Amino acid sequence: MATPEPIRLLDPLFTTDAMRRVFSDQRRLQSMLDFEAALARALVEISIAPRGVIASIESQCHAELFDMESLARAAALSGNLAIPLVKALTEFVARSDAQAAAFVHWGATSQDAIDTGLVLQLREALDLLDRDLGHLSVSLAHLAAAHKYTLVAGRTWLQQGPPVTFGFKVAGWLDAVVRHRERLSRSRKQVSVLQFGGAVGTLAAAADHGLELAAALARQLELDLPELPWHSHRDRLAEIAASLGLLVGSLGKMARDISLMSQTEIDEVLEPSGTGRGDSSTMPHKRNPVSSAVILAAAFRVPALVATILTSMVQEHERGLGGWHAEWETLPEICRLTAGALSHIKDMAAGLEVHSDKMSQNLNLTGGLVLAEAVAFALRESLGKEKSHTIVEEAARRAAQDRSDFAELLLSYPEVRKHLSAADLSRLLDPSNYLGSAAEMTEKVLSARSDAKK
Repeated sequence: MATPEPIRLLDPLFTTDAMRRVFSDQRRLQSMLDFEAALARALVEISIAPRGVIASIESQCHAELFDMESLARAAALSGNLAIPLVKALTEFVARSDAQAAAFVHWGATSQDAIDTGLVLQLREALDLLDRDLGHLSVSLAHLAAAHKYTLVAGRTWLQQGPPVTFGFKVAGWLDAVVRHRERLSRSRKQVSVLQFGGAVGTLAAAADHGLELAAALARQLELDLPELPWHSHRDRLAEIAASLGLLVGSLGKMARDISLMSQTEIDEVLEPSGTGRGDSSTMPHKRNPVSSAVILAAAFRVPALVATILTSMVQEHERGLGGWHAEWETLPEICRLTAGALSHIKDMAAGLEVHSDKMSQNLNLTGGLVLAEAVAFALRESLGKEKSHTIVEEAARRAAQDRSDFAELLLSYPEVRKHLSAADLSRLLDPSNYLGSAAEMTEKVLSARSDAKK
């Protein structure tokens, strides 16, 4: 008999309970049985089988009726799970209705049940991910709007550059989330298709009823009907894997930014606090960025798994040898890791601590050097590009070496004094005056997200 999926020690860290259930052994089995039950209904719908077979077959299509261990060990000998499952299902049905047993798995092949079962799981998995992406989008939108004018140092090559706003930085994260949500929606539509082709994809066993039966089965499962079976054409599944890989990469980028900003010396943001969250086994003062660590771990692991799926696309003739099998554990693992990373970033974004005062302090660490570009551009019209850049670069270097006042050093150059006053320099070295279109671009992202929701 089926037993509840045992929890692995690291499951709560790296995935979610909901996604763990979607890709549990029991759900894998039930999805295949859902295919078999739908096939029985489709056979009746187009008058191939008598109506009575539906109840006889459906009553046995429950995962808890099957011995998981026996199926697993039989699958090791047969090469896939569908063969022993169909055999057991047929035996169960035959006990009460020999006529109905003849219609179990009628016209189908093992891959039809396995692939369509996977599609049903993926459909549910993608709906879960979309829900969490929606929550993340809301939290990021709130953060971006609240900090549209909160100054923070822009950083390139991990060094401070001219200022941005924290809202602008968050808007970049949000914009990526919106794109991923759209991409996954398209991928969900691509993969939500029936797999039903029989032995070599021609539906020969169904004789003249093949296309009619396939259409009825697709209706029963609420899946689209492809032009032809896709047994050895795996681009739909590869698209899901690649799309999730891209998503996890963006989540990793967010986690990298947040973890860097939460370093003790920076202290611009912190992950949410809570009892036991981020504790150190030896250092009582620490508040470790646990969520960032998990998200980054997923971002390290998923690309290699995506590569496995892409490599597995090279399949032989009408049925792949090995490539198909390589998908069975790899794609669920990608989904599990994605769900875990997304859950962590969702909770982190909703409760992120933002230290705007520390952002301001860090921005002023260089004494205005990060605004050197603003001064160089102000002088460019009078002195030309090369000369203005040379003077400002030299002044910046001297100010950094001597820890001297950047504005005073600039005014020591006659060329600068001739064209800029102390008041001019004060204005140019005010970070709030050198934000370009940050606020407008942030608002564009927020508006685009609002429009997309309508």
